[in-house]
Amino acid sequence: MYHRATAALALALIAALALPRVPAVDPPAKTITVSEKALAIHNEALLIDGHNDLPWELRETGEPGFKNIDLTKPQKKFHTDIPRLKKGNVGAQFWSAYVPSSTAKAGTAAKMTLEQIDVIHEMVRRYPDTFEMAAGTEDIHRIRKAGKIASLIGIEGGHSIENSLSLLRNYYRLGVRYMTLTHSESLDWADSCSDAPKANGLSPFGVNVVLEMNRLGMLVDLSHVSPETMKAALKVTKAPVIFSHSSARAVADHPRNVPDDVLKLVKENRGVVMVNFYSGFLTPDGARAMQLMFEKGRELKKQFPNDDAKYREAYRAWSKQNDYPAGDVRNIVDHIDHIVKVAGIDCAGIGSDFDGVPKLPAQMSDVSCYPLLTQIMLDRGYTKEQIHKVLGGNLMRVLADAEQVSREWAKP
Repeated sequence: MYHRATAALALALIAALALPRVPAVDPPAKTITVSEKALAIHNEALLIDGHNDLPWELRETGEPGFKNIDLTKPQKKFHTDIPRLKKGNVGAQFWSAYVPSSTAKAGTAAKMTLEQIDVIHEMVRRYPDTFEMAAGTEDIHRIRKAGKIASLIGIEGGHSIENSLSLLRNYYRLGVRYMTLTHSESLDWADSCSDAPKANGLSPFGVNVVLEMNRLGMLVDLSHVSPETMKAALKVTKAPVIFSHSSARAVADHPRNVPDDVLKLVKENRGVVMVNFYSGFLTPDGARAMQLMFEKGRELKKQFPNDDAKYREAYRAWSKQNDYPAGDVRNIVDHIDHIVKVAGIDCAGIGSDFDGVPKLPAQMSDVSCYPLLTQIMLDRGYTKEQIHKVLGGNLMRVLADAEQVSREWAKP
């Protein structure tokens, strides 16, 4: 029989384990206000976002050379600019060198990836008072101590290496510190969560890719891959993995999210799942509405292979027909809570996907809004130390562990 004494014992055990307590339901539609206490905790943290697509947005809007755009001024068409990054206290950012999966078929994947890497380097060069490229954990600490934003590069999809380990190594030399094994389409060596399998996990070459990333000290990113590929990579990797921008599937049942059985493996691996802010992956209604988003995108690409304007128009029309409520900022923390519950406090992080998604939850409109997450976690019983782990400490540990694996590998 469940009674008050049992409840009191349970609460005492929770307190003893220093785990955050999760309320049953947050008040709907209540606006979150950041307190002075929460803001102080937030500003003490090293906040690391695992995924921002500003470099691709710059390309899409014809501004990869920064000739007609100034990121020191507010940019209404983007989620990201320098004033808002500072307001959000972003300490380090993984900028995505994304190129579409279709570039693999066109034979332009490597060329376009190199161009996107160049956009990131050019952004850092243009704004030296704000950004500095970081090669690893020591650089991140040094750059943040100097008051700048440490900038790292993530490649979003293994199609970018064109089945070449040599190209992978050269990307590392250019500052790439993680690679997502697939994007929206399966490769011969790894399977996407949104496409039919080809490798049934990882092919022998896929295993070699993971091990070469371990040797280099490049993080293995399992966002976008199928559960079978997640498990195969977790089985062979020698270093902790990341999910740079994925949420919890038990909270919102979308293929882009991480199932509980994989979360348990992430706990064993000591990796980190960095929650995506896209409403279509956050809320149950959003997950249902966006279940076929990648499939629909491929279908429309085939329908309009040489007309991007018609493709975008058709995709917007489909999205409008499949609209859903955006949810609110609490939904992000619901996913953090679930990851903490299943995998532990050391395995949760944030990977917003800002400037790469069409819909965000209420109040989480841009890169200035991260303090809201700190306030909600504080309200839900997280300690300062736990909040700091989620905001960036866990990712720093994973990166440090990957660097150590690389150093051990280099020993004779």
